Amino acid sequence: MADRPCNVLFLCTGNSARSILAEALINQWGRGRFRGFSAGSHPKGAVHPIVLGLLEHMKVPTEGLRSKSWDEFAAPGAPHLDFVFTVCDNAAGEVCPYWPGQPMSAHWGVPDPAAVEGSETEKWVAFRDTFRMLDNRIKIFTSLPLTSFDRIKLQERLDAIGKARPPEGAG
Repeated sequence: MADRPCNVLFLCTGNSARSILAEALINQWGRGRFRGFSAGSHPKGAVHPIVLGLLEHMKVPTEGLRSKSWDEFAAPGAPHLDFVFTVCDNAAGEVCPYWPGQPMSAHWGVPDPAAVEGSETEKWVAFRDTFRMLDNRIKIFTSLPLTSFDRIKLQERLDAIGKARPPEGAG
């Protein structure tokens, strides 16, 4: 893994909100050590507009973000994946495609902000909360000294990150 960036795929059902946020955040915080991707089992075909607005507000690049099927990453010629994380409970329970190379995987479920009904402010708050949770987990992940862990210890760390919550008052 040291001779190239680690490729990280974030999965969700619709690939319009949570997995897109995670892709953008790991590309922001990965500092060339990680390259993020996202996909969905049943992609919506468009990135949620609040996701784009929030990322732009937080000064996180949005170039190249798009809603796409996870089939793209199981096809010949797809990037070699080092890590695959599910960020929604539906995708975690689905039968995923076979990922060549046996990437490390974990479930990092977060609530679906796109499912929130209410005022625009309530929707933005939900997306901001999801952003904070994913931002916290991705910062923890990208700070890990990956080469100092064996696969078992690394899996324990990845699973623990999936339970991490942002510090009170963060964001």
